[in-house]
Amino acid sequence: MNREMTAAVLYGKENLQIESVPVPKIGDGDVLVRVQAALTCGTDVKVFRRGYHARMIVPPALFGHELAGDIVAIGKNVRGFRVGQRVVAANSAPCGECFYCKRGNENLCDDLLFNNGAYAEYIRIPARIVERNMYQIPEHVDYKDAALVEPLACVLRGLDETGIRPGDSVAILGLGPIGLMFVRLAKAYGARVLALGRRQKQLDRALHMGADEGVISGEPAETVERVRDLTGGRGADIAIEAVGHPDAWETAMKLLRRGGVVNFFGGCPNDSRVPLDTSLMHYSEITCTASFHHTPAQICKALDFVSRGVITARDFVNRVEPLTNLLEVMRHLMSHNGHMKTAIIP
Repeated sequence: MNREMTAAVLYGKENLQIESVPVPKIGDGDVLVRVQAALTCGTDVKVFRRGYHARMIVPPALFGHELAGDIVAIGKNVRGFRVGQRVVAANSAPCGECFYCKRGNENLCDDLLFNNGAYAEYIRIPARIVERNMYQIPEHVDYKDAALVEPLACVLRGLDETGIRPGDSVAILGLGPIGLMFVRLAKAYGARVLALGRRQKQLDRALHMGADEGVISGEPAETVERVRDLTGGRGADIAIEAVGHPDAWETAMKLLRRGGVVNFFGGCPNDSRVPLDTSLMHYSEITCTASFHHTPAQICKALDFVSRGVITARDFVNRVEPLTNLLEVMRHLMSHNGHMKTAIIP
């Protein structure tokens, strides 16, 4: 194996370089994976635009976190894996010992270990992730499909937090890749899905994914009225905000019926503030939830959905590009919201 590899290095705001860097050295509990597919995501675009992520990545740093590939080397203490296996590794692993881990909130772990570097020929998977959050890819599953597991696990957490039941009406505001994953999974849970997006192309995608109704989201009052018209005048049982903007958070809460549940899934810019309609919340008994990241159990559940073909890359990945084109890809993804994923092949 060469001692050098090609990788994407983030240096700051919109400062991304494709460079030759040393192949990562592995410790006794680590594995080295040759990346076969790395997927772009909205979080990476935000990090590229802002130049950092307070919890996940501080530049200069290797970049990217949705990946699948082949094990090419293992540390002497690694058990349960071997060279040549096809694997998908989550981008984090909890400690298992802290206050939050012991209460089943591993996503809020006091020492949540993050891993970046998917946009590269090789990536080191740290021992804790190897032990707690790396999995063999079933033989019939493609690398690009397997790489969807990480964002899908986040969506699963968001949906599970709502207490969704078969027959529920679910309004999904925002139809980028994450919103469309919510559409597909809500249908898999037996819900009636109302997809809300700004462009007809987004609605067409959502309807293809199984949405029952497509609604152009314009002025908030008009959007709310349209959702009420489609739900017998009551409003949706569940609303999912998958935009990441304070105005969308406000609108999402107003889409609900009395006793409804909203999940504020989209992360807003730092220091954002959202005014609360306390009368609406109190007298309509609105439940507000928000979701961050995922747990190992949700990664496993996501891999099962992918393995059964509920979620496939052909619905979410519409471009394949070499690693050398990553800067151009990131600039393209910044042009407007709603772009689908690109598969980066190192």
